[in-house]
Amino acid sequence: MKEKFKKYLPVLIGKYILFLFFFSKKKALNKAYVLFCTPRKGKILPEQEDFLEDAEDEIVLVENLQIQTYRWSSLGETILLIHGWESNAHRWKALIKKLHTQGYNVIAFDAPAHGNSSGKILNVPLYTKCLQKIVELYRPNYLLGHSVGGMTTIFHQYTYPNSEIEKLIVLAPPGELARIMKGYQEILQLSPKFMKALDQYFKDKHGFYFEEFSAAHFIKNITHKGLLIHDKHDDVAPYIEAEAISKNWNGVQFISTEDYGHSLFFDEVDAMIIDFLKV
Repeated sequence: MKEKFKKYLPVLIGKYILFLFFFSKKKALNKAYVLFCTPRKGKILPEQEDFLEDAEDEIVLVENLQIQTYRWSSLGETILLIHGWESNAHRWKALIKKLHTQGYNVIAFDAPAHGNSSGKILNVPLYTKCLQKIVELYRPNYLLGHSVGGMTTIFHQYTYPNSEIEKLIVLAPPGELARIMKGYQEILQLSPKFMKALDQYFKDKHGFYFEEFSAAHFIKNITHKGLLIHDKHDDVAPYIEAEAISKNWNGVQFISTEDYGHSLFFDEVDAMIIDFLKV
């Protein structure tokens, strides 16, 4: 019974949103937007605390949010790590240890509504504002983002071009918001009329329609040296979207992996990243 309820819960939520839309368009659209932007997990787990507590920590204020940052200090160049959806800074543990051993000054932070940061929602425009604040504070040489953090890395350089950042590393990024929103529509069984209104809601709020919010488009004017790593069998962010990004990114090194999954938690991937930083 419990599993059956879970199966039909998204449809029930969708029906409620459509019912609300009939009486209050604004409330229904806001509810659908907030639901889309609300993570179900990503907070720090007990077994993750020890590693993060060893870092130098600082709270950075971004509007009304308290963003938790971590630093593993060294005299070398600075690399800033941007995690993905329903994750937190701990996801970088193995790579942080390797980078720090190599002499890099490593910065990581928890996204809004993730880890030890405050907030209830996350989306790429909001994540980008937070990233810009961290960049202004720590002035990194390199940015490294995974998944939604990778899309945010690209959108950040589109929004806040920064020549002081020398290289971008992007792992398994989703590329097209339109594709993501189509999946959202299918899960909740929302009507085309509602989705058209939600598309306009997003345009009014962030300045882009779903089709316009494209990493492949944003990357066109970015001239930073880049490393893009994506698994051919990624079941979260389609490989074809990484291919589109690579075609529009002048000078990018595009590495395809097989059977490394979306997380790319492999020593070989860490080695690719470190090798790229050293060139």
